[in-house]
Amino acid sequence: MAQIIGGYFTSHVPGIGAAIARDQQQEAYWRPFFDGLIPVRQWLSVQQPDVAVVFYNDHGLNFFLDKLPTFAVGAAASYANADEGWGLPVQPAFRGFPELSWHIIESLVEAEFDITLCQQMNVDHAVVVPFQLAYPQAKAWPLRIVPIAINTVQHPLPSAKRCLALGRAVGKALRSWQGSERILVMGTGGLSHQLEGERAGYINNAYDLFCLDNIKDNPGALTHHSTVDLVELAGTQGVEILNWIAARGALGDGPLRQQSRNYHIPISNTAAATLVLEPLGN
Repeated sequence: MAQIIGGYFTSHVPGIGAAIARDQQQEAYWRPFFDGLIPVRQWLSVQQPDVAVVFYNDHGLNFFLDKLPTFAVGAAASYANADEGWGLPVQPAFRGFPELSWHIIESLVEAEFDITLCQQMNVDHAVVVPFQLAYPQAKAWPLRIVPIAINTVQHPLPSAKRCLALGRAVGKALRSWQGSERILVMGTGGLSHQLEGERAGYINNAYDLFCLDNIKDNPGALTHHSTVDLVELAGTQGVEILNWIAARGALGDGPLRQQSRNYHIPISNTAAATLVLEPLGN
C-alpha cells in the first residue's frame, strides 16, 4: 500500500530562485532562510519519497484571468518549466504520474469536487523553487509529481474551509491508492505578503505565527476567516496560505510530529517559512 510520509510546506517567492541562481544562499540576507532547509533535506534523504502531490498556485503560466479554474489537477506524463519573465533559469521538466493523477481526479469527482483536469500543463516557480530548495544538487528531479493548482489570484477565491476539504479528499484518495509509493505532500507559497498597492511590502508576523502554531494540530482554526479576511490579514498574495491548508488536509486527522520549522522575515518583501510535518509512527 502507498504511504503518505509527511508534508513539506515552504515559500516559493521568485526572489529565492534568483538567490539560488546567483549563489547567494550564504549571504547574510538569505542565510537564515536557506539554513532552515538543512533539516528538510536531511529528512527527505531518510524518507526517500517516490512521488510528490503539490498544492500550489499558478502565476499565469497555464491560466490567466480570462480562464482560471478554482481547482486544477495535472494528469500529464511530464511537466515542463518555462520562462516566466523573472529572469530565472529554466529548470528541467518534472516526471508526472498519470495513473495516480487519474485516481485522484476520479476520487475528487466522486467526492463532488468540480475540478479542471489538465493532460498538458507547465509548472512555474511555485513548484520549481520548493524543489530547488529540497534538492539543491539535483541534475534531474528524483521524484514524480502530481500538481494541484488552487486559484489564489482571481476573486472569488475558494474558501479556506473548502481548500481543507479538498486536501482531505485528496488524502483519502492517496490512502486508497494500491501502489507501493512513498508519497510526499507539499504546500507552497506565502506566508504573508503583498506586492502592490498602498500595502506593498505588508507582512503580518502575528498571523503568520498563528498559522504555523495551529496548522499541525488545529488546521480548522485557519478556516474561520473568509477570503476577504485573508486578504486583510495576510495580504493579496498571502492568500497562498490556501495551498498550505489544502496540503495539511491531505495529511489526514491522525497525530503529527513537527519535524522542522523555520520562519524568517523579510525575504523579498515576503514572510518566508518552511515546515515539515510527519505522521506519528513513521
